[in-house]
Amino acid sequence: MRVGIGYDVHRLVENRKLILGGVEIHHEKGLLGHSDADVLVHSIMDALLGALGKGDIGRHFPDSDDAYKGISSLELLEKVMDLVEREYYIVNIDNVIMAERPKIAPYIGEMKKTLSRILKLEEERINIKGTTTEKLGFVGREEGIASESIVLLDNK
Repeated sequence: MRVGIGYDVHRLVENRKLILGGVEIHHEKGLLGHSDADVLVHSIMDALLGALGKGDIGRHFPDSDDAYKGISSLELLEKVMDLVEREYYIVNIDNVIMAERPKIAPYIGEMKKTLSRILKLEEERINIKGTTTEKLGFVGREEGIASESIVLLDNK
């Protein structure tokens, strides 16, 4: 068995869509990044790559490569899954999204459904939680959103 942890953060800005877990969320600001800046998917990818011992998403999908400009993070997650499926399967994923606003809970079901399809994993093996930072730090000031994931892999 192998365990990996992933963390990602992006700044909130105007004139960008807010995408979390592959789901567009109604909010006045979105996350700034080279891709769609989906912090949830990015933290899952880093957790998977960490469990595999294969670096991080910056190594695999550098922001200096225009091929990834504006790309859906779900497309990148599919590429990471190609690496996972060579030798392993996902046992479970646990995630927390840190944001003052918007509230995450109303979107969790749709996020799990979307991720389940890409990860080829039953929804009940994907856990997503939302939390605030009690108005502390950059998340508390609504300057950005962060996400942390942990994943357990097992041999096929």
